[in-house]
Amino acid sequence: MIQAWFEPRKNYFTRLQRVAAPLREKVFENFTKAAHREIRETIFMKAAVMHQRDISRTQTLGADLRTLRKSRGVTLSALAEKLGRSVGWLSQVERDKSEPSIEDLRQIGIALNVPLSMLFGQPTAPADEAGFVVRESARRQIGSGEAGLVEELLSPDLTDDFEMVHSTFKPHSRIAAPVQRPTQEVGYVLSGKLDLLIDGKRFTINPGDSFRIRGELHEWINPYDEPAVAIWVIAPPVY
Repeated sequence: MIQAWFEPRKNYFTRLQRVAAPLREKVFENFTKAAHREIRETIFMKAAVMHQRDISRTQTLGADLRTLRKSRGVTLSALAEKLGRSVGWLSQVERDKSEPSIEDLRQIGIALNVPLSMLFGQPTAPADEAGFVVRESARRQIGSGEAGLVEELLSPDLTDDFEMVHSTFKPHSRIAAPVQRPTQEVGYVLSGKLDLLIDGKRFTINPGDSFRIRGELHEWINPYDEPAVAIWVIAPPVY
């Protein structure tokens, strides 16, 4: 009886399976992506919590935040409003009188367009080196990481009148759009070659060459097959 009922509907179920198979695969793919994303976020947040103690020992966090805010022309009240926090609370954070949570730092990073890792500060350094020496393994990643540019802060913090940055420009990459900012900048290319457009003029910077930018509209391009590595000094700090 069951066989008699099923036989005329066999072709229908076969077609249904064919239609459902791609949908099933798509659902599984989306689920897998979501699971991977959740795993990555969980791992990152656990790592962030582990670093929470380092944040409390980073004496320049407040000063770094104040420098980042001012370099973007953002007032204390404007940033506080964007964060949904009081001006008093933000003022205390900038004076290291209040310790922000991981979520607070995440929101501040979004508001100031800096990666969360930038706000953790460098790993705890030996007492006799803190504020003086930055070991290679302790550099802070800065910038957005987009457009093939990897930047690391060489300065111990952002409390000076300038910042020194280790910049790596990946092969066949370029900045998304020209940049103009009220800074004085000098750079020195360590390896590879980098093309710079400064105030409409194009230059190829070779290893051992240096350059200066004083508020001009500029952009960088690495059309070559090797990464370019440069030391970039910016005053005042913008990261």
